[in-house]
Amino acid sequence: MKPFLPLLTVGLVFLGACGLEKPPASLKFPQAKEEAAAPAPSAPAATATPAAAPAAEKAPADPKLAAGKAVYDTNCAACHEAGMMGAPKPGDKAAWSARIPQGVEAMAKKSIAGFQGKAGAMPPKGGNATLTDEAITNAVAFMVDKSK
Repeated sequence: MKPFLPLLTVGLVFLGACGLEKPPASLKFPQAKEEAAAPAPSAPAATATPAAAPAAEKAPADPKLAAGKAVYDTNCAACHEAGMMGAPKPGDKAAWSARIPQGVEAMAKKSIAGFQGKAGAMPPKGGNATLTDEAITNAVAFMVDKSK
């Protein structure tokens, strides 16, 4: 064992010496370069109107749907907007057409317990165990309302 340790050490030193002096350009964060190159604004543009973001949509009038939108925006949108694991995108009538007839309660139960099906998968409580059953039901109702 003793002769093996020096050989291992020498081998690791050689491997370490073969490393790159600087990382390739693909590993650098492009935002840092852009921020450094961008001139600092002289005064805040108070009159500029930012582009409308999906989360900036008008809140629904129904308080449960408004609560569901808040849960959706903070917990569900990351997967559902991207369609991860077959998650139906809100507003995609074709994706929701087979789901809506099941009813909000049935879909909420699957969302709470987790679900694995032919069309996709849903982790229990969307991966956030702190969400209440009511919060998830409201989020499902919001997505259904947006997809009718």
